[in-house]
Amino acid sequence: MHEARLLLDLAGEAALLLCGLHMVQSGVQRAFGSRLRQALGIALGGTGRAFLAGLGVTALLQSSTATALMVGSFAAGGAVALAPALAAMLGANLGTALIVQLLSFDAAAVVPALVLAGVLAFRRGRRAMVRDLGRVAIGLGLMLLALHLMVESMAPVESSPTLRLLLAALADQPLPNLLLATMVAWAAHSSVAGVLFVASLAGSGVVAPAAAFAMVLGANLGSALNPLLEAGGDREDPARLRVPAGNLLNRAVGTALGLALLPQAVALLQALDPVPARLVANAHLGFNLAMALLALPLVPPQARLLRRLLPDRTGADPAAPRYLDEAALGTPSVALANAAREVLRMADRVEAMLQASAEAFRAPDRDAARAAARQDDAVDRLHRAVHAYLAAIPRESLGEEDSRRLREVQAFAVALEHAADVIGRDLLKHAVKRQRRGLALEGPALAEMLALHATLREQLRLAIAVFMLEDVEAARALVRGKEGLRGAERAAMRRLGEGGAAGLLLDAVRDLRRVGGHLAAVAHPLLERRGELLPSRLAEVAPGASRRGPREAALGP
Repeated sequence: MHEARLLLDLAGEAALLLCGLHMVQSGVQRAFGSRLRQALGIALGGTGRAFLAGLGVTALLQSSTATALMVGSFAAGGAVALAPALAAMLGANLGTALIVQLLSFDAAAVVPALVLAGVLAFRRGRRAMVRDLGRVAIGLGLMLLALHLMVESMAPVESSPTLRLLLAALADQPLPNLLLATMVAWAAHSSVAGVLFVASLAGSGVVAPAAAFAMVLGANLGSALNPLLEAGGDREDPARLRVPAGNLLNRAVGTALGLALLPQAVALLQALDPVPARLVANAHLGFNLAMALLALPLVPPQARLLRRLLPDRTGADPAAPRYLDEAALGTPSVALANAAREVLRMADRVEAMLQASAEAFRAPDRDAARAAARQDDAVDRLHRAVHAYLAAIPRESLGEEDSRRLREVQAFAVALEHAADVIGRDLLKHAVKRQRRGLALEGPALAEMLALHATLREQLRLAIAVFMLEDVEAARALVRGKEGLRGAERAAMRRLGEGGAAGLLLDAVRDLRRVGGHLAAVAHPLLERRGELLPSRLAEVAPGASRRGPREAALGP
C-alpha cells in the first residue's frame, strides 16, 4: 500500500512539473512567439550567431524541442543554410542546461511569491503581454514546487531495504540507468523535465553519482528523439530530417564518449560540487558545453554528410504543400511561420502568372495561357491547404500578437487566391480572345499593357514586403500604386474611340486594376493601425446639408 501511494505521489508531482513547464512555454510563446521566430530567422545567417540565437530562444522557451521545430522549418525549405541550423541546435542544447542550473538551487522559499505575482498579473493585467508573463511566473512557481515535493517524497525511500538491493545491483550498470532516463525524457518531450527528475532522485540519495551521470546522458539522448520522430511523418521529403538527425547524431556521439569516460567525469564532478542535485546540474551543463566545443567546428562537414544521406526530394507535385508540418501545430509561432512560407509559394505562382499573361499579350502564345491556368489551379490548392492548416491551430494557444499574425496570413492568402482567379479566368481570356480575333496590340497600347504588367509585379513584391516585414514605406507605395492603376483605366477609356483592340485593352486594364486592388488590401491593416488610412472614403455630411463635388467645395458658397 505504501509503494502504491508513493508511485501516485511521484506521478502527480511529475505531472505538476510538466504542467508548470507547459505554462512557461505557452506564456513565452504568447508574449514573444512571433518576435522570437523573427529574431531566430535573422540570426541564422551565420554559425556563431546561430549558436547564440539557439541558446537564447531555448532559455526563454525552456524547450529545445520547440527550438528544433523552428530551426527545422527554416532549414527544410532552404530559408537558412544547414550548418547554421545545426549550430543553433548546439546552442539550444546548452540553453536547456542553463535552465537546469537555475532550477537546481533550492528556491522553495520563492514559490509563494512567484505564484502570487503570477496570479495577480494574470487576473489584473490589462495588457495581453502582462497576463502572459503572469502565466510564466505561475509556471515557474509550479516547477519549483514540484521539485521540492519530489525530494520530500523520495526521502523515506532511501531507507528501504528493497531499494538498497536494487540500487546496489544497478550501481555498476550504467546502461539500464541510461535507458530509463532516455524513456523518461522522451515521454516528457523535455530534457529539462528529465534532468530535473534525475536531480530529485540524486538529491534524495536514491541514485549514486555514477548512475546519476548515466541518467543525465540518457535524458539528453531521449529529448533528441522527439524532433526526429515528429519530423519523420513526411517520408517524401528526407530533407526535413536533416536538423533533428544531426542533433541526434551529436547527442549519440556525446553519450558514447560520456559512457567511456564515466569514472573520470564523475570524479571531476564530485570534486567540483559534491551536492547530488548540483552534481546532476553540472553534469548536464558540462555534457552540453563539451558537445558544443567539440561539434561546432565540425558543423560544415556534418552538414555536407547530412545533405548526401538525406537529399532533397525529387519528382514532388509542385502544387502540393511543402511547409505545412502538422507536428508544429502545437507551437503556434512555428505553425504560423510554416503557413507564411507556404503563402510565399502562392505569391511566386501569382508572379509567374503575371509573366505568362504579359507574354500572351505580347505574342500569340496559347501555351503561356495554358501554363498560367495550371498555376491558377496550384494557387487554389495551396490556398485550401493553408486555410485548413490555419484552422487546425488551437485558438486557445494563441496570444494577441499571434492571433493578429494568423489573420494577416489568412488575408494575404485570400488576396493572392483572388488575384490568381482574376488573372487566370478573366485577364487571360482577353488575351486568348485577342488571338482568336486577330486584334494585335501594337505600339503605345502594347507598351502600356506590358508596363502595367511590370507595375503589378512590383506591386506584388511590395505586398510581400508588407506581409513579411510590416514595411510601412512599402505599404504606402502599394496604396499609391493602386491609385495609379485607376489613372491607367481612365486613359484606356479615352482610347475607346480609336476602335480596333481598344475595347479589349480596356477590359484587360480593368482586370489588372482588380489584381492591384487585391494586392493593396494587404497594406490596409498596417496603415489603419498607424492612423494613415481612413476607414471610409465618404465625407461626413451634416443632416440636411447637400453633398457637393470638390470643385463646388473649393469655390465656396
